[in-house]
Formats: sequence, C-alpha cells, structure tokens
Amino acid sequence: MTALSDEQQAAAHSSEQEPKRSGVMTAVGRWAAVVVVLAFVAVLAFGLRYRNASQPTEGTIAPDFTLPLFSGYEADLGSEVQLASLRGKVVVINFWASWCITCRDEQIFLEQAWQRYKDKGVVFLGVDYVDTEPAARQYLQEFKVTYPNGPDIQTRISPLYRIRGVPETFVVDKSGTIVMFHPAPFSDRVSQSEFIATIEKALEE
Repeated sequence: MTALSDEQQAAAHSSEQEPKRSGVMTAVGRWAAVVVVLAFVAVLAFGLRYRNASQPTEGTIAPDFTLPLFSGYEADLGSEVQLASLRGKVVVINFWASWCITCRDEQIFLEQAWQRYKDKGVVFLGVDYVDTEPAARQYLQEFKVTYPNGPDIQTRISPLYRIRGVPETFVVDKSGTIVMFHPAPFSDRVSQSEFIATIEKALEE
C-alpha cells in the first residue's frame, strides 16, 4: 500500500469535513429563510389588520389625545389641549392639511359654524396632518380661521383615529362619545345640514 504524503492527507481530511460543513451551512440557511419568511408574514399581517381595522365611529368613545396648539389659535385653551378635559362640551375634531385641495371646499363653512357655536358649549379642534407650520399658518390666515388648531406632531393623533385621508371630521358629544364621523369635506348642503343637526342634538342631550 502506498503511503500518502502530508499534502494528500490534508486534502483527504478537508474533503471529509466539507460535506459536514456544507450540511451545517444548509441547515443555517434554511433556518434563516424561515425566520425571514415568518417576519415578513408577521409584518404583512399587522399591516392588513391595521388597514382593515375599523375607524372609531358613532357610538364609540373618542380616543383621547393632547394637541399642542399654534400660537394665536388657542382660543383660551392654553398652549395645548387634552380631549378628555373637554368633557361636558361638544367637540368637533377636524383633520386637515394645507396641501389638501378638498379641505378648502369646507373651510369657510367650518369657520362659520365655529362662530355660530363657540359661545354655546362647542369646541372646534383642527388637527393639522403631515404639514409644515408656515404652510399651515398661511392656510389658516387665508381662510381667516380662528378656532383652535395645532399640528399632529410625529403623527401621534391620526393613528388613534385611523384616518385614511383628509379631511375627516368627528363630532364628540358631552360624554366623550362619537356621534358623527364624516370622511369627506362638508362641501354640499346635505352634509352641512347633517353636521349642524348633529351639533344641535348633541347640545340638547
């Protein structure tokens, strides 16, 4: 029998170990692939659950939040306002943005409604969504808006209401319950009449 040289012995040893290493690497690769797939499925499931989750609507308690207010738009509420602190009042929460074209269709109406009810126990809150303060202020000045407005900093408020666009408006009664959800601008007589009727009814209760 011919003896193997040192180089031949090393090569033979290496060839024996290669299948073992290959098997280990294959197993690790498979586990890594499983982990990636599971992570993807979890993220997808969470996204679908959030997208398909229903928005707060009539008959549910309005999610609480604290809104920092633009200076000059506090209306005696201070530098910020917490929704829960307004129990006993009717609250109108309007999500809007300066870049929103359809928001412009309802802005004059909302300001007129605020002027009509501001001394009757109704508070309007404008929540400025994904905007810049200079653009927001220019918009508010253009439409001569006077009711409280502030930015949804780091979009902390909008996820609570699961808004899908702007404008969207919620009317909250004195007990903190949502009595109207309107996912569109108040740009026609029908929707405007329903809005006013909702406020009137909430004030009577």
